[in-house]
Amino acid sequence: MEGITSEKIKQSMSNTQKIKKEITVFVSLTIYFSVWIGFLMLLKFLILTDYQIEMTNVSKALVAVLVLAKVVLLLESVKFGIGIYSRAAWVDVALRTTLYLSGVFIVMLLEKAFDGRHEYDGFISSLMSVFHHADIYHVWLNILCFTMALLIYNVLSVVRKNIGKGKLLNMFLTPLPEEPTHKKSDS
Repeated sequence: MEGITSEKIKQSMSNTQKIKKEITVFVSLTIYFSVWIGFLMLLKFLILTDYQIEMTNVSKALVAVLVLAKVVLLLESVKFGIGIYSRAAWVDVALRTTLYLSGVFIVMLLEKAFDGRHEYDGFISSLMSVFHHADIYHVWLNILCFTMALLIYNVLSVVRKNIGKGKLLNMFLTPLPEEPTHKKSDS
């Protein structure tokens, strides 16, 4: 009886640790993508200010950060076949970036279609209108920014896997090592 209780406690602690780890990863992803989407919002603000247009989609940007972080968190659990892991790291980066970007693109299109479903008398009509409306350039701008964010995230993930957890951050928080001095030889 006591063994069952201690087993449940161990499993409960294990689940608690998993939840804490997932929350920590989700928060770090949210911060990372907040910086990228903040940069995107700044670009849009600067462009729209030139045309005296006020920007009002800050709440949508916050939701986009959360959705993007959750999409990446979910897709990180996707395991590729053994053939991918035997290839160069850039193959994993390219595949993951493409996979994550596909997920983001689908979510963005669904979000645009959901927003316009009343205006276009239905979800499907609204989805089709995204491709024929000038708003498609807005989608492409977001996709370009997200592509860079995801690409850099995946590159940093490969670097972190190769040098160890915490060492990448430590590398940027410590001073650069002194460069060796080269003595001139007398000729």
